[in-house]
Amino acid sequence: MSPAPFQLAPLDATHDRAGFHSGSAPLDRYLREQVTQDMRRRITACFVALADGPHIAGYYTLASTGLLLSDLPSSTGKKLPRYPTVPAVRMGRLAVDQAFQGQGLGGALLADALARAARSEVAAFALVVDAKNEAATAFYRHHGFISLPNSAQTLFLPLATVLNPASHPPA
Repeated sequence: MSPAPFQLAPLDATHDRAGFHSGSAPLDRYLREQVTQDMRRRITACFVALADGPHIAGYYTLASTGLLLSDLPSSTGKKLPRYPTVPAVRMGRLAVDQAFQGQGLGGALLADALARAARSEVAAFALVVDAKNEAATAFYRHHGFISLPNSAQTLFLPLATVLNPASHPPA
């Protein structure tokens, strides 16, 4: 059996952020210039897929958030406690270096983010994403995410589907 092509790890100072080019200037700039400050402030956590040592092939960020109960689809909201908000985890950014695009790394990073959120000792109902465009919306829908009724590009996936996929068919 060959070793896994990528190692997943929390971002640290030894990782080569300057060599990362996803094709999205804002996502590249965030990784190079802003993420470490956000991590120091405990605003976000950043996880990277490493290829060939310190070379970053992709990354994503996670942070805590809340979803307004009233924003959820009624079929989902009626199953939850009547608090104004429910706890969630937000994946703020997800990007793959151009050299690794089209190889399934985006889906693998998403799966890792879902697993981390589901394993957390801090309770959260769902993983939430804000898709930047229709292609991103389609990517998340392909992976089972559900759009909020009043915001088609804000999508969520209940973490219970990660913990027990057989009991929760896709929406």
